[in-house]
Amino acid sequence: MAGPEQTRDLVIGIDSSTSATKAIAWDRAGKAVAEGRAPIAMSNPEPGWFEQDPAEWWSSTVTALNAVTGKVDPGRIAALAISNQRETIGFFDADGHPLRAGMLWLDERAKAEMRQLAASLGAETLHKINGKPVDITQALPLYPWLKAHEPELWDRFDKTADVNALLTFRLTGEWATPVASADPLGLLDMEAGVWSDTILNEIGLDKGRLSRLVTPGAVMGEVHAEAARETGLRPGTLVVAGGGDGQCAGTGTNVLESSSAYLNIGTALVSGCYSRTYGYNNAFRTMRAIDARGYIFESCMRTGTYLVDWIARSLFGLDPASDSTVFPTLEREATASPVGANGLMVVPYWSGVMTPWWDMDARGVFAGFNAFHTRGDMYRAVLEGLAMDQAVVTAGAEAAMGREVDRYVAIGGGASSDLWCHIFADASGRPVDRSTTIEASALGAGMAAAAGAGWFSTMKDAAEAMAGPIVTRFEPDPVNRSRYEELVALYRELWPALSDWNRRLARFAEGGA
Repeated sequence: MAGPEQTRDLVIGIDSSTSATKAIAWDRAGKAVAEGRAPIAMSNPEPGWFEQDPAEWWSSTVTALNAVTGKVDPGRIAALAISNQRETIGFFDADGHPLRAGMLWLDERAKAEMRQLAASLGAETLHKINGKPVDITQALPLYPWLKAHEPELWDRFDKTADVNALLTFRLTGEWATPVASADPLGLLDMEAGVWSDTILNEIGLDKGRLSRLVTPGAVMGEVHAEAARETGLRPGTLVVAGGGDGQCAGTGTNVLESSSAYLNIGTALVSGCYSRTYGYNNAFRTMRAIDARGYIFESCMRTGTYLVDWIARSLFGLDPASDSTVFPTLEREATASPVGANGLMVVPYWSGVMTPWWDMDARGVFAGFNAFHTRGDMYRAVLEGLAMDQAVVTAGAEAAMGREVDRYVAIGGGASSDLWCHIFADASGRPVDRSTTIEASALGAGMAAAAGAGWFSTMKDAAEAMAGPIVTRFEPDPVNRSRYEELVALYRELWPALSDWNRRLARFAEGGA
């Protein structure tokens, strides 16, 4: 038995991200009491293909949950909710066994299918329905790709599901997913919060092959006996609808006000502002918030810390995974480089660009090399390129929203870098606040679980009670800010000058004209 009701004083937020699954037990004040973590491997079998074994989504969750239930009495767990990597999909039989590798949000194989969908439905119509400009990050084009290239699998799969839906099925036996996890797939009517008949008809996908949609904060089911044996949770533990990792991060930082933006410096660089009303614009992509009422206007750079890690490994020949001194050493060298990295500039489009250009063929650029540049200059230029791009994107979002963003709340692994936070502040002219926890996605999921367990009447109340205080504020330095204003103006000109040439180079690389 679970024990007295008053002992249920913890909730679990599960964050199943691109590289790992984390499970964290939170108390009512948002203090982490216990946590577990397990890695998830990623493969790159063909250029532009990024895949994972969906079985690892579950096995890593089992490992992470067992670490938590091994540290705290599982009878204390009132509920759990899941934050998940978005736009990543799998195809399953009726028992939830994967029929092929899962395809990730980083995947680029379906560019032609995305262009065809935009042509057949109309780019503006598609954008209005699902809130997403034409881009391959959404999972939408992967469905016609699979139908064309793996028709036998298309005919025999029982369910196609995002990560949240698969984990919910393994925990409860029910194919269900939060609206805020499903919407990044690109299959939703965003205003109505339901699967879009227009989009599903266009790709020939029957609604019965999708999961039941659940409002964030509502109970999706209960942990069944088999899942309890695997995870150490108590049977009957509530499983509450959470959302995608970006939206959960917004709630985890308590950015449910119009003047603030979260800045998730993770594998991707993601920033978002809350809105009570629906809107769509090329300055952002629109996501469902996990407060069940509003929306997140979100910018996304597909390569955030992914690019930083790539530079360390591929350009410098270093291995951050096995050598903990790599990034501290590079940061010291970059700190010695001045604003502007001695005239070296990076356009960080290593995996295409979403906001503000929405160019699936975009490629990264180092501009301004000379023989005197050092490794520190190169590393600083990468950090600056990502920060300047974010400054440009935020300015565009402000113009589209008709309101200003007065601060960033920084989370994610990159937020631990003082140097990078200073650069973000100086390049944008906005203070960067660092919260007590960088695990904002897991905390946002914990808030959803707390609301679902009845601890709070609204998600806003949960966020007010559980979001940690700001521990460090990075104010823009006036001297550096003046220099960055000049540099950002130069940066704004670089991609428009190169985009046509870049497009022709991409066609050449693909074997085209």
